[in-house]
Amino acid sequence: MGTNAAVSWFKSGLFSRCPRCAQGRLFNGYLNVADKCEQCGLNYGKFDSADGPAVFIMFIVGFIVVGGALVLEVATQPPYWVHAVIWGPLALALSLLLLRPFKALMIALQYKNDAAEGRRIDG
Repeated sequence: MGTNAAVSWFKSGLFSRCPRCAQGRLFNGYLNVADKCEQCGLNYGKFDSADGPAVFIMFIVGFIVVGGALVLEVATQPPYWVHAVIWGPLALALSLLLLRPFKALMIALQYKNDAAEGRRIDG
C-alpha cells in the first residue's frame, strides 16, 4: 500500500484530509474519524491516534498558559480573578482548536510510517 510521495503528511494532517490522496475528509464530525475516504477508498479503521494528540496538546497549551500567567503575574501582579478570566478560556480555546489537527497529524503519520500495533519479535 505504498505512500504517495506527492502527498504531504503534514498538509493532509493539518487540513484533516485523507493521508493517501489529500482529497477526502478524514472526519465526519469534530473528532469522529470517518470509516473510509470518499475519494480513494482508504480504510481509516486501522488508524487509532489514542491519547497521543491530547498529551501533546496538554504540554503545548500548558506551556503557553503557565508561561503567560507567570509573565503577567511578575509584570503586573493582578488579582486572581484576572488570571481566571484570561487563562481559563484561553486554555479551553487552544485545546479545542488544536485537538482536531493534532489527531489528523497523528493519523497521517501512522499512514506515512505504515505503523501497526506492537509486535513481539522472538529471537
